[in-house]
Amino acid sequence: MLIVGGNQSAGGYEVANSLRFDDGSSDYLNRTPASAGNRKTFTISVWIKRSVLTSQDHIASASGTEIRFTSTDNTAMRDGGTNYGLSDAVFRDVSAWYHIVYAIDTTQATESNRIKLYVNGTQFTVTTFPTLNFDFGWNNNTEHQIGASSGTEFFGGYMAEFVNIDGQQLDATSFGEFDGDTGIWKPIDVSGLTFGTNGFYLPFENSAALGQDDSGNGNNFTVNNLTSIDQTTDTPTNNYATFNPLTIPSSSGLTLSNGNLSLSGSSTDAGAKATLGVSSGKWYWEVKANVASSGSDRHLVATDIVRQITSATDPNSQGIWGIQSRSGTGATLNSYTNGTFSNVNTGSTGYDDNTIISVALDMDNGKLYFAKNGTWTDLAGNVGDPVAGTNPTFTGLPTDGTIILPYVENRQAGTPSSEINFGNPPFSISTGNADDNGYGNFEYDVPDGYYALNTKNLAEYG
Repeated sequence: MLIVGGNQSAGGYEVANSLRFDDGSSDYLNRTPASAGNRKTFTISVWIKRSVLTSQDHIASASGTEIRFTSTDNTAMRDGGTNYGLSDAVFRDVSAWYHIVYAIDTTQATESNRIKLYVNGTQFTVTTFPTLNFDFGWNNNTEHQIGASSGTEFFGGYMAEFVNIDGQQLDATSFGEFDGDTGIWKPIDVSGLTFGTNGFYLPFENSAALGQDDSGNGNNFTVNNLTSIDQTTDTPTNNYATFNPLTIPSSSGLTLSNGNLSLSGSSTDAGAKATLGVSSGKWYWEVKANVASSGSDRHLVATDIVRQITSATDPNSQGIWGIQSRSGTGATLNSYTNGTFSNVNTGSTGYDDNTIISVALDMDNGKLYFAKNGTWTDLAGNVGDPVAGTNPTFTGLPTDGTIILPYVENRQAGTPSSEINFGNPPFSISTGNADDNGYGNFEYDVPDGYYALNTKNLAEYG
């Protein structure tokens, strides 16, 4: 097994849910405390999986205080125009979860003790410290927002286990621990902490009340532009694949949204690859295709391989297998292999809007299957069966340890778009199907022995 990016799963406390924020949809939570709490001493802890880089990406804000990523991907607690606790490191990994803790106590005589930053259990060097007894806007009796600043500059990505401790400066060990076997920083149960008057604990577990406070204080947040579809099982204890924005050429005109699960725009020979890759096992995902109805628009669903450096073959070589809908040739389905398109002369029609393409990747036997709206077929129009291993759409995929990455292209003219579902769909599901381990929420039945692309499944079957 080889995992390209992402947190490896570890045992212990399990985080059930996260909340997916789309910066283009103005998603945020807000609450105004009835009275001010401790503005000098408090701790903010949150798990973050970023989707948007090099932007003013706001985690939370209140009365001039902003916890955010800067346009250079540092993190800071900004107040009154000053970036306090500005990290000396940048955080640009969109494939993994970060645990961020800002621990504040401006009553400390030593200025470096007044603001401390911990990321994944390690204290980071920061610059610029608040003055003695400085009052932040946080915990004031003014509007607090999660995922925005003053209703603008929204956060893009995922949040889990958001905790505010009013009146204590705690270090990261109050919220996480290093796994004894893997050495990976992981969450612990925080329900027993003392949260203080304006403290709260948001686990995002109630889909009908995503801003519910489970601290016992009843400091619930109001939901703005977020729905139950934005509640996900992509968490710090089970990390799911998404599209990786770093794999999209800047000149392509393609953009990502919805937690890097929606791909918009068109481009020739450019697309988005997944954050998790596999070299063994059997894997399932779905793509919802929305295709322009005219012109020579082509929408490609494919896998992209990048050979390991240790391989005896050229490490830069690539291969692509997939199917496409090509309206310019009679709206037929076509195959795509290493740069060559081939028409499928079986009367198969192309994608209509909202077509769902299922993909079953059998890395153990070098086979790849595609289904259109639940029907598996090979290139000759024969019924395929990923479980029995019969009539695959493609054979001959490498079984030598080569890494396979899910890959989608929106090609040429028109306004195509794609939404990928690795188990946490950005679109509504009418049925609801999980893999044999109970992971994922898919439109169609997951073939027996195939699994959603997440770190728990990779650890077991990859």
